This record gives sequence, C-alpha cells and structure tokens, in this order.
Amino acid sequence: MKRFFKYFKNALLISIAMFAICGFAYPMIMTGISQIIFPHQANGSLIEENGEVVGSSLVGQDFTDERLFHCRPSAYNYNTYTEEDKENGDYGGVSSGSNNYAPSNPDLEKRINEDIEKFLQENPTIEKEDIPSDIITASGSGLDPHISVEAANVQIDRVSENTGLTKKQLKKMIEENTEGKFLGIFGEEKVNVLELNLSLAKEISMV
Repeated sequence: MKRFFKYFKNALLISIAMFAICGFAYPMIMTGISQIIFPHQANGSLIEENGEVVGSSLVGQDFTDERLFHCRPSAYNYNTYTEEDKENGDYGGVSSGSNNYAPSNPDLEKRINEDIEKFLQENPTIEKEDIPSDIITASGSGLDPHISVEAANVQIDRVSENTGLTKKQLKKMIEENTEGKFLGIFGEEKVNVLELNLSLAKEISMV
C-alpha cells in the first residue's frame, strides 16, 4: 500500500507539474512573445477604418454591393445569415469548411450553374468562357479572403459602371492590393478583396 501511495504521489506531482508547464506557462510565454513580435497577427490581423474594426485580412466577407468587388462563393455564406435563412433551415451555424461534393454531385453542378448565371447577370460584358474558375468555386475553408488577379480584373467593367471610376483607376487599385507569390516562388498572385474594397470605398467616399 505504501508503494502504491508513493507511485500515486509521484504521478500526481508529475501531472500537476506538466499541467502547470504545458497548460499555463507555455501558452502564457508564447502569447507574450507573439504580442511583442507579431502583435497585429496575434490579434487576428484586424483591419480598422475610422477607429472601427471592419474585418480581418484573413477572413472573407460576403460583398453584394454592385459598386464593390465580390468574393468567391462560400458554403457557409461567410457566416452571414438572415432571419429567413434561419427559419427555412439554410442556417448552418457559425462554422467554416465546404460541402466536399464530388465533381459529379448534382447539387454541386446546380450550384455552379446558378453562380455562373448570377455572375453573367451582374457582369453582362463578360462571356461565360472568360469567367475565372475561382470566382464560381468555393474554397476549402469557405472563408477565403482572396481571389485571383483574373477574378478581380473580370469585375472591372461592372465596378467601373457603378462607381464612375475609370478602368485604369480600378486596374491600379487591383495592382496595389495584389499579394505576390510566397517567397516569390510558391502559389499564385492573389488579391485581398476586403483591402481592395476599402481602397475603392475611400475613392468614392463610401467611408
């Protein structure tokens, strides 16, 4: 029995020590270091405008205003739901992800066809074959804040018509908000839609 209590005591002390180190000390140290070295990133990469948080550079938003550039489709509507959505069962809760449909899934085909039709209605100067694939396909997270440079450029005609800005001005804004390839090699150039729309909103005095 004494041996049992000895082993139990040692195990308990080790458990308490590991809990203190891994559950308290380590997280506190890492949090402190991140706040010192990467304060912006550690606090969610939030973007402020006129003293108010308008979003995060890491999370996409559901832009529907015809004067603004639009994001990719989201399986979770970028976590924006109306009361009607909640009542008819479309509310999926605050979450992220995708429906993980197979390419042959009829629901996926229906959704893509509907999004293509919607895009063509909103952008009547664009032909179906010129629509970039990313602007009608959802990302894996459903919260992707970026679109391709091509997906931004293909919206220029609509935005120009609805804002009065020239295509040259909009092209320059896209270039200014384009992020290069990681380390200059990996991935593709991409545009942060929130940051692009903030630049646009300032230009037309929306903010």
